Amino acid sequence: MTKRIQILVIGHNDNGCTPEHEKIAYETGSEIAKSGAVLISGGLGGVMRASCHGARDAGGLTVGIIPQDDPTFANEFCDIVIPSGMGLTRDFLNALSADGIIVIGGGSGTLSEMAAAYMHKKPMVVIKNTGGVSQQYVDKYLDHRNNVKILGADNPKDAVKLILSKITS
Repeated sequence: MTKRIQILVIGHNDNGCTPEHEKIAYETGSEIAKSGAVLISGGLGGVMRASCHGARDAGGLTVGIIPQDDPTFANEFCDIVIPSGMGLTRDFLNALSADGIIVIGGGSGTLSEMAAAYMHKKPMVVIKNTGGVSQQYVDKYLDHRNNVKILGADNPKDAVKLILSKITS
């Protein structure tokens, strides 16, 4: 059996997540499920919850890697819950568990996950015009090392197509 592709979706938690972010995250999760990939998230609210909801509704598999040691903190759309007990350092676990990352807005936690992914040369795609820290890095590198260029996509469908092309190339 071949390993399934794993795509991490990151962005605003409940604090900062708008209805537009939720809509985009839901559609992203749905597109990931339709592609046959596994959706990984931080397992909590906001973009994480909405993307898991979209993937679940489309028949996909969702994994939530939560910072707490109690699985009940995970959102109700996580099929598999990994209670890391690692607090914010779980951002590295999230990034390393993924073959590629899709970013929707986000704050400092999102930036932490982006930095972890960047250091390990994971492909990343930002959905444009979703604000937050991710918007600053569309079509750029995080630093002088030029590890991986953070690409931009106009919508969830294009973001999933683009990240899949980067993962499989």
